[in-house]
Amino acid sequence: MKRIKRKLTAVITGGCLLLSMSAALAAPVELSLAESVALALRNNPAVKIAEAEKAKAKGSLTEQRGGLLRPTIDFSHSEIETKTGAGEGSKNTLSLGLPLYTGGAKEGAIEQAKINAAKAAIGVEKTRQQVKLDATAAYFGLLQARNLVQLNQESVDRLAAHLKNVKLQYEVGTVAKTDVLRSEVELANAEQNLIKAQNAYNLAVAKLNNVAGMPLDTAIAVKEELQYVPYTLTLEDSIKYALVKRPDVLQADLGVDAAKEGRRIAKSGHMPKLTLGGTQSWNDIPGANDSDWSVNLTASINVFDSAVTHGKVKQAEASLEQAAEQARQTKDAVQLEVRSEYLNMKEAEKRIETSKVAVDKAEEDYKIAQVRYTAGVGTNLDVMDAQVALTQAKTNYVQALYDYNTSKAKLEKAMGVPVE
Repeated sequence: MKRIKRKLTAVITGGCLLLSMSAALAAPVELSLAESVALALRNNPAVKIAEAEKAKAKGSLTEQRGGLLRPTIDFSHSEIETKTGAGEGSKNTLSLGLPLYTGGAKEGAIEQAKINAAKAAIGVEKTRQQVKLDATAAYFGLLQARNLVQLNQESVDRLAAHLKNVKLQYEVGTVAKTDVLRSEVELANAEQNLIKAQNAYNLAVAKLNNVAGMPLDTAIAVKEELQYVPYTLTLEDSIKYALVKRPDVLQADLGVDAAKEGRRIAKSGHMPKLTLGGTQSWNDIPGANDSDWSVNLTASINVFDSAVTHGKVKQAEASLEQAAEQARQTKDAVQLEVRSEYLNMKEAEKRIETSKVAVDKAEEDYKIAQVRYTAGVGTNLDVMDAQVALTQAKTNYVQALYDYNTSKAKLEKAMGVPVE
């Protein structure tokens, strides 16, 4: 009997543990905006790709620096048969070459490698800013979808309560059958909108999961609400900030510097080259065993190369001009982007206040329409119209909050605000 009780206790305990584990697994992941961004920065492949590009650029810089004063060493060995038939022998030669001056070619290549490493480092920050924006937009999109589900559920509940009231009045003969039918149609339409809102919410959850690097079917509970936080910078200050901090602008300016170094490398073809050399040779030939060594300093200049260097210089100068124009184009595009997002944010900011007032008016109008209809002095159409207006006003308010917050996030990305 005791053994049976122990087994039964073990089964119950194990079942409780399984149930608790299932509940824990089914519990939604609670996320704030900052936590969503942190997950995205940690898991998103784009960040890892940018970091790998940065590592490659660092490796290239190390390679170029190593070749600045890198000597070249050559060894040759040859077997020799003497004419006199005295026997076989060998000849060995070891030579060393050390470039002392390359006309600026090697120095220019090192500077280009430095610039590329700096551009790659900026590229990591640029990618992080884009991932932050993607995560922020996905989080706000989920907040908006959740609010719209709530609004549509409220609409269904209001219409269901109104339909119940209409049916009661129809049963006592105070309203016509058409009021019942119209109320049923409106409720069915509201239920359709609720289904769509719920599907949009599910899609928003999957999108945030994708950006954050979590399984797409992970349930998420957002901790925050869409809210209005004033933006303090002026448009002019925002543009000035972007021209100093935006990664695209910084990379474009570095592109000009890299093009200047490219011109320097091309012009090195007209410059003299200076090389320190030395040789050590020894023979193992019957009757002529000896060794010799020499040290030399060689200066060379390309007097005529069929205009090859001239052509390279022309290409480099064209590349420099192209880089300068691209930098100017980038700065113009950044200013336009900042201006657009700033104006979009301000437009949404104005809609927040007006739509909030509209919600208050619509709620009051709906209550009056209900009271009038119940009292028999209003029509069912008045209640339906008031219900539609109230739902639309609340939807507009949610949309304005969403537009403001997303435009603000896009503005910060356009300005190049660093990721903390």
